[in-house]
Amino acid sequence: QFPRRGAEFEKQFGEAKTKIIQELVDRQIILAEFKQLGATLKPYIIDQEIKRQMRELYNGDEAKIREELKRSRLTMEGYREMTREKMVVQAMRAQQFSDAPPPLPNEIQNEYNEAKASLRDVSKDVITFRKIFIPASDPQNPSTTPDTQLALAEDICKQLGEGKKFDELARTYSKDAFAEQGGLQENVPRTDLSPEFAAIIFDAQVGKIVGQLMDPQGFTVVQPVKIDFGPSPSLDQVREMIEERVRRKKTSAQYERWIEARRKRA
Repeated sequence: QFPRRGAEFEKQFGEAKTKIIQELVDRQIILAEFKQLGATLKPYIIDQEIKRQMRELYNGDEAKIREELKRSRLTMEGYREMTREKMVVQAMRAQQFSDAPPPLPNEIQNEYNEAKASLRDVSKDVITFRKIFIPASDPQNPSTTPDTQLALAEDICKQLGEGKKFDELARTYSKDAFAEQGGLQENVPRTDLSPEFAAIIFDAQVGKIVGQLMDPQGFTVVQPVKIDFGPSPSLDQVREMIEERVRRKKTSAQYERWIEARRKRA
C-alpha cells in the first residue's frame, strides 16, 4: 500500500509495532498467571481456532498457510503453540469479566450490528473490479526499472484522479490478460485472489481508486465495481461471543487495572 514508504507508512508502522510489542509482553505475563493456576486448554479447541484462521485469513487454503509458515520459518507445531498461547490469553482475559453486569438486549443487538460484517464467511465473498497491472520490469522495454514502473503507476493514478477513463488506461498500459477488456474482471471469488490483495480490495469503497499496490511482480491499480459479501451468522449463532464482547467493553477499565498491576510486578 505504501511503495515509497513515507510519513503515513512510518506512522502506521510505528503504531503497529508498539501495539504488537505490548501485546507480546502482556501475553507472557498472562501465560505466567495461567501456569500458576495449573489450568489446561483442550486440543480440539485449538484445532477449531486454526481452522477458523485458515478460513478467514487464507481463504481456506491449507497450502497457503503452510507457504506463509515456511516464509516465516515457523513449523505447523510452532504455529499451533502460538495459537494456544493466544487462546490462553483470551480465556484469562475473559475470566476478568466474569463479574461484569449482564449485557442488555439493546447492547447485544448494537454490538452484533457492529460486528456481523467481520464475522461473515469471507470464503463466500465475490468481487467485480477493474485492474491495471504494471510489471516491475518490462521485457519489451529493457530500459525499464522498478522505479520507472512505479512512476508510471503513480502517473496512471494521477490521470484517473483527473478524470481519465479506467478502461482506456487499462487498454493502453496494463500488462495482463484482461487489458483488452479494459481491465474488467467479473464475479471473482475471494478464494481466487491472494489473501493480501483480497484483504485490501474487499475493504475498499466501490468506485474508489486503490493503489498503487506493490508486490514482487509489479504494481497494481484497482477500482472495485461491485462487492458481494459472504453471509454473516445470525445473532443466535454468535450470541455467546457477542455477549462476551459487550462484557469486555463494560469492564475494559477493570481489565486495564488488572493487567497494569501485573506489568509493574513482572
